[in-house]
Amino acid sequence: MYATILCPVDLSDPHSWDKALPTAVELAGAFGATLHVMTVVPSFGLPIVGQYFPEGFEARMRAEAARHLEEFCAANLPDDLAAKRIVAEGKIYQEILRAAESIKADLIVMGSHRPELSDYLLGPNAARVVRHAPCSVMVVRE
Repeated sequence: MYATILCPVDLSDPHSWDKALPTAVELAGAFGATLHVMTVVPSFGLPIVGQYFPEGFEARMRAEAARHLEEFCAANLPDDLAAKRIVAEGKIYQEILRAAESIKADLIVMGSHRPELSDYLLGPNAARVVRHAPCSVMVVRE
C-alpha cells in the first residue's frame, strides 16, 4: 500500500517525533516501504540578513543539521531499517511538501500538538501540509 514514507522531525522538539517516528517505522516495516526522515533548517531569506552571519555559516549550519540527523536516526531507528535522511532549508511546510513531491511519497507521517489560538489564525505546519500534500498524511497527536 505504501512504498515511500516521509517523516519530518524537529530535532530540537521531541514532541514533533516521539509518537510519529515509531508510527512511521512500524508502517515502513509492515509495508516494506522506504522511510525518509527529514529535518528543516531555517533559511536566511533576504541577502541583507545573511550579512550579519560569518562567511560560510549557512553551509556549516546545514552540515551540522545533517550530522545531528544522522545521530538522531542512529539512536531512534532500528538497526535493520535503512532509512534515508533529508536536510532541507527554508519554510518548514513548503520544504515538507517539496520533499514529498521529490521522493514521490505515498504517505507523510508527522506529529502535531494541540492547537493554540494563534494556530487557528496562522495555521500550523501540519495543517498546511495536510491541505496541500500530494499524498496521504497521517497526523499523530501527542
